[in-house]
Amino acid sequence: MHADGDTQKSDWPATAVAQARWFRLLADPTRLAILKHLLARPHSVTELVDRTGLPQSRISNHLACLRWCQFVHADRQGRHVVYTIADTRLKLVLDLADELVADKVEHLATCKRIGPDWM
Repeated sequence: MHADGDTQKSDWPATAVAQARWFRLLADPTRLAILKHLLARPHSVTELVDRTGLPQSRISNHLACLRWCQFVHADRQGRHVVYTIADTRLKLVLDLADELVADKVEHLATCKRIGPDWM
């Protein structure tokens, strides 16, 4: 705690920082779409591009982020890399999020206080 009563970032416990970063990974519509597709079944980059309609470079960049943060695993199968969810408990979190926002979709979609302009 500092003289002015504010808590600085350096004062936050490592767990709080890790949790905030974990949720930040989920705070992107592209990553959420990728994760939801992977929860249904394993996919290659090409399949994810086809399913999302997004450019291959964007899908690959998000997969690299998700892989580094251990949300997904990448398994080489011949010439292709197939991505799978690293921890299936993620489905519980995303299902709960769907329930929590179900009656607030329009309200949250118009929120101007959070998030970048990609929403």
